[in-house]
Amino acid sequence: MKKRVCLFLSFAALLSAGAFAYYKSPAKVVTLTDAKGASVGTATIEQEKKGVEIHLSVSGLAPGEHAIHFHQTASCVAPDFKSAGGHFNPTGMHHGLNNPAGPHAGDMPNFTVAADGTAKTTITDERVTLEPGLPNSLFANGGTALIIHAKADDMMNDPAGNAGDRVACGLIVP
Repeated sequence: MKKRVCLFLSFAALLSAGAFAYYKSPAKVVTLTDAKGASVGTATIEQEKKGVEIHLSVSGLAPGEHAIHFHQTASCVAPDFKSAGGHFNPTGMHHGLNNPAGPHAGDMPNFTVAADGTAKTTITDERVTLEPGLPNSLFANGGTALIIHAKADDMMNDPAGNAGDRVACGLIVP
């Protein structure tokens, strides 16, 4: 009898361990377009144990450092993409990865575009998820937008780190 109880408890423990596994959704592929509506590349967003990874592959951008952020509204109305609203910020923090009162959930490290206008890189954002129903889900309130800015983010100043114009946009919708 003790052996059966031990076997049952061991089996129950294995089953419950699966209930605490992280949410692993399918990857979300986001097409990024410029102000003229031309595709400049893709961002493949994958759920990780803590946050998401963005596998970015772009071309046709100005060389140099660029900011990239998740914005609060799933809208990419050209030419300025201001329809995407401010940075995704469900926790009400201040802007900037280096700001002691921040960062926004949508703040991410800058990335570099090569002299030929291309970039292939992976960026991690540990403050967001693809899991539906959570306040920090990129699908919250109908979705969000991924924005590439003309300049680098200064990682400090509200509301957007002096990152300049929005030069590319992609929708992240359920």
